[in-house]
Amino acid sequence: MALETWLIKVKTAISSSFDVVRSSPHHHHNNHRHHHHPKPVKKSNVGVLAFEIAGLMSKLIHLWQFLSDKNMIRLRNDSISLEGVRKIVSNDDAFLLSLACSETLENLRLIAKSVARISAKCEDATLRNFDRLFHDFADSGRDPHAWVLTWKDMETKQKKMDRYITVTATLYREIDELSVMESTLRKALQSCGTNINGDLQYENNSIKDQKIIDLQQKILWQKQEVKYLKERSLWSRSFDTVTSVLVRSIFTILARTKLVFGIGSPNSPVPPFSLPRSLSASATVHPSDQNPTCHGHYVSGPLIRSTDQQKPGASPRKESNTANGPLFFESNSKLLKPPATTLGAAALAIHYANLIIVMEKMIKSPQLVGVDARDDLYSMLPSSVRVALRGRLRGVGFSASDPVLAGEWREALGRILAWLSPLAHNMIKWQNERSLEQQNLVPKTNNVLLLQTLFFANKEKTEAAITELLVGLNYIWRFEREMTAKALFECNNINLLNLQSSTFK
Repeated sequence: MALETWLIKVKTAISSSFDVVRSSPHHHHNNHRHHHHPKPVKKSNVGVLAFEIAGLMSKLIHLWQFLSDKNMIRLRNDSISLEGVRKIVSNDDAFLLSLACSETLENLRLIAKSVARISAKCEDATLRNFDRLFHDFADSGRDPHAWVLTWKDMETKQKKMDRYITVTATLYREIDELSVMESTLRKALQSCGTNINGDLQYENNSIKDQKIIDLQQKILWQKQEVKYLKERSLWSRSFDTVTSVLVRSIFTILARTKLVFGIGSPNSPVPPFSLPRSLSASATVHPSDQNPTCHGHYVSGPLIRSTDQQKPGASPRKESNTANGPLFFESNSKLLKPPATTLGAAALAIHYANLIIVMEKMIKSPQLVGVDARDDLYSMLPSSVRVALRGRLRGVGFSASDPVLAGEWREALGRILAWLSPLAHNMIKWQNERSLEQQNLVPKTNNVLLLQTLFFANKEKTEAAITELLVGLNYIWRFEREMTAKALFECNNINLLNLQSSTFK
């Protein structure tokens, strides 16, 4: 009886197991019982690279805003019209605009280089090929994946990136604050004779300080805040998601740059590096909606020749050969190489900028300049300026007591500084902005173009202006010293006379 009961239980168990197998979704009646569907692969998130990506997004937003109609009009009417730029850089509008265009493209190229490194981690093969597709688009204007966005879509992308940047920057600050709090707790626990985990090292030693308990609670809350921000920020986004946003923005910005600076195909009716007279039509930074197959058609001229457009029934156009390298960016980088006659080529732009700023302060308050400060200024002068200064001062008398001449020198120095000083300050600002980019999570916007600095300034003309400033500074400095000495002498004489008169009384 017991044996029969046991056999019934075994039979029931076997029957139940077969029912489970038959009801399983992986069981098929067509002899594919051993076939299993592959589990979907979870895409990896960017994690700590979120902070670098936020910086790249910030730079892209700045480039997009720089290329707005308003800023392009300001570039044409104000930036390249600075008196200092006209005097010692160039008075050729086309050349100055080419410098602005080249600097913009170089900034975009550097961003694209970083994005290409990030895109290598994507699962989408198209995104992994971003670097090749980007240079192909730059060289030929082909956009096979329609990555160039409309103006409206790009504005939407900008707002989305702005939100990502804000949340990611907040996450960065909260993680930093959490690190400080944990470090504070670690030191507090060690001072109480415990390790980091709070385990007692000595039996009779316990934490009685309520501040430590409060700090532990704050750390718990801070970790929850960090976790929440990670979920909302770029930290929890996949490489494919963020790269898709970045590559579309880069393609659109490149298309916009070519549009506003009139860069098209070799047969483009718009000459290179010339801004359109009216930028009102430049809001259309995308292929014509009436001709969706024409991915290179822009208001300022086609990026590719119209004869190259693929017609219905025609054989597919062959991809351009970009194996020889990024031709577009190679030719662009040559424009940013300063000529041999410039301060940039002589590596003197930063040094001369500091020199001009020091002289500006001395000219404003020559009476406060001591002999040591004057000697320090002279030690900053390169040999070429020293030779020119000696030639100008040769034959100049030692006396500097003419107030009319001193006034004329002040006016002359003021006129020179009015156009030279802005370029010097712009040079320092340009350098500082790029130095801060290496320190800040979200770099500050670069509001100064290289053409507005001393980088492309003619070395001979700049040194002539500096020499003129030094000659004038020399006169008004000596004039102030002589006037001060004369005033002291007269004051001493008056005191002496008063003393003598009081003695005789």
